[in-house]
Amino acid sequence: MSWKFILYDWGGLNVALFQAINTGTPTAIAPLAWFFSFVGSYWTAPAMLLGFWWWSKSATDPARARAVRLRLAGFGTAFLLALLGATVLKLWLDFPRPPAVLGELVRVIGEAERHYSLPSGHATYSTLVVGALWPLVGRGGRTGLVLYAALVGWSRLAAGMHFPADVLAGWSLGLSCTVLAGWLIPAAAPVWRTARYTSTWVWYAVAASAVMADQLAKSVISRTYAYGDQVEVTPFFNLVHVLNPGAAFSFLAGAGGWQRPFLIALGLVASAWLMRILWQQPPRLEALGYSLILGGALGNVADRVLRGAVVDFLDFHWRHTHWPAFNLADVAITLGVTLLIKKGLTQGKVVDAKAIENYNHYQ
Repeated sequence: MSWKFILYDWGGLNVALFQAINTGTPTAIAPLAWFFSFVGSYWTAPAMLLGFWWWSKSATDPARARAVRLRLAGFGTAFLLALLGATVLKLWLDFPRPPAVLGELVRVIGEAERHYSLPSGHATYSTLVVGALWPLVGRGGRTGLVLYAALVGWSRLAAGMHFPADVLAGWSLGLSCTVLAGWLIPAAAPVWRTARYTSTWVWYAVAASAVMADQLAKSVISRTYAYGDQVEVTPFFNLVHVLNPGAAFSFLAGAGGWQRPFLIALGLVASAWLMRILWQQPPRLEALGYSLILGGALGNVADRVLRGAVVDFLDFHWRHTHWPAFNLADVAITLGVTLLIKKGLTQGKVVDAKAIENYNHYQ
């Protein structure tokens, strides 16, 4: 008797519960299953982040605004942790989905999937939403949140996408990531508040960490998958193994070969310039942005020097339309640029406010 039979199959109860819910769901409420699968999808994460941001800006009570900003940070951190955890578990375990186990006995709503059943990403995400909103709502709102998570889990069974054990594992993963994020943010807050006065070497360490994470991920992909392999993780996300001779997001990938020495030289010059900026100790938000860009640039330069091309492995798609595959170095660069844009916009608002104040003072 294996551990899987006890912990996952539940002695056959896992399949029996699935069949009871899947076949017992009336056809008339199939659109309801589709709806809760949609609102429990990772695709709604941008709307959640924008909603938290708008809520924090529109709150008139400063304490309430701070609480919403804290939940925004917690949700974003927990989301990244959950996405990483779910990806690792799906690829490591590779449990078959209901259509692969039961075949034609499963009623599928949508496109049938056959691999990477545990954990349910929808159940994981719904728990992240519940955990983010729970401290901000009253008793009635919390009841609605529990009902939302339960209906998302039910929808995955009714749609023939997951077994009950997958849903339970998703709820557990989402809760664990929410708790971990709630611990990490307060622990990191004192470091962040004093980061402006910390040695420049701290920001160099951030850049080095980005390089190491990027190179580790690329090494794992290169050793695990053959060139050209594509592994479906979620309905919108694949792990792939492709080589990009161009710049970020496949820019200049079709050039004739001259781009390699050019991009290596450009990356090294840009890295030296970024290191010089960090040595001048800019404000912490700028320093974080510059350090992430530095780490991303060096990560891709290392690929061009060692491999001749950049390893890309993150493939997001929607309805057969694929965004160019990218890697963690590209993610670091994008995050760094976003932080610099945010800093510029915030600084512009401060300058405008001071100009208005000075104008009014002299009238």
